[in-house]
Amino acid sequence: MAEIKVPELAESITEGTVAQWLKKAGDTVEKGDYIVELETDKVNVEIISDYSGVLAELKAEEGDTVKVGETIAVVSEGGAAPVTETPAQAEAPAQPKATPQTPEVTIDEKKQRPIASPAARKLAREKGIDLHSVQTADPLGRVRAQDVANFEPNQQQMPKASTEPAVKPQAPAPQASDDKPVERIRMSRRRQTIANRLVEVQQTAAMLTTFNEIDMTNVMNLRKRRKDKFFEENDVKLGFMSFFTKAVVAALKKSPLLNAEIQGDQIVLKKYYDIGIAVSAPEGLVVPVVRDADRKNFAEIEGDILNLADKARNNKLSLNDLQGGTFTITNGGVFGSLLSTPILNGPQVGILGMHKIQVRPVAIDAERMENRPMMYVALSYDHRIIDGKEAVGFLVKVKELLEDPESLIFA
Repeated sequence: MAEIKVPELAESITEGTVAQWLKKAGDTVEKGDYIVELETDKVNVEIISDYSGVLAELKAEEGDTVKVGETIAVVSEGGAAPVTETPAQAEAPAQPKATPQTPEVTIDEKKQRPIASPAARKLAREKGIDLHSVQTADPLGRVRAQDVANFEPNQQQMPKASTEPAVKPQAPAPQASDDKPVERIRMSRRRQTIANRLVEVQQTAAMLTTFNEIDMTNVMNLRKRRKDKFFEENDVKLGFMSFFTKAVVAALKKSPLLNAEIQGDQIVLKKYYDIGIAVSAPEGLVVPVVRDADRKNFAEIEGDILNLADKARNNKLSLNDLQGGTFTITNGGVFGSLLSTPILNGPQVGILGMHKIQVRPVAIDAERMENRPMMYVALSYDHRIIDGKEAVGFLVKVKELLEDPESLIFA
């Protein structure tokens, strides 16, 4: 017998939740086969078997919390699953051996397990959708989370008519006062982690937010002039995030406390610039990190952001993609937000919030008004180590650089 244990996941992750067993007890497994999907605080991981044989026992059920190093399954190497003999069977006289017959294969056993990402399987379970019914545009036939999210119930095949009378299931009783109908949805492990960390930040940090506005005219004009050539040379689009990332790095060099964190009674000043970019994913907001942003050009930054966003949407982010950021940028403007106060991404002490670009009248001088594309920006910071003067100075520097974007070349 060989034990399958929860492997080391990451330094900060000590446990996970069994999201789905990919094999069942009695199944034959080969070394390297995926047998279970675990949901952790940050990513979903699929655990493989290090042994070949028969999956004799599952020691945890779906939804159970398991710790690193805990045995979750047993494999009978090179043999069949053990059969427990009842006393009646033990006392019964031996029966003559019958001629072996070919076992009947059921319809369910003929059904092949569809190829799907862990996020797609989890979403399908939550929505009660049969993955066999979900259409996908993936050339390999892999069902993705967005395929499940876009699936319409009327696309699902209706069950065949039965001659037996259908038994109508009894609807659960309402769970709200005054007989109001409600639906209870279990929070995923990741959503619970996000909730706990946001509350923790608000309870432990002296968080404050300061605001400014940026005239985006020059950035938009420069982008309009250069975007076609930029795409032709780099095979990636020139967006706004590379401008903001460059401006943030330059401003952090002028205000180093915003690129720090608090450890006990010490301030840890970081001499590198790993910028987190908040991305909306099926499981909730995640913050993958652009490493060494100060050493990268516009094309490299845009390429990294595009790659990380694609991995986030397809639930393929690794733990390394999410760890170690020094400062975060979040863009609520893509959803239409005009103004917000972003919450710190602990243990970081600063986060910049971008918002919707909106054309509105602006006073050019005492005599003239013009319609300009304006964006409100917000800096939330930890007042324990950052004073208002430094926070405002940081935001003013970001504003100056973006209103004169060519200066970013020399920043």
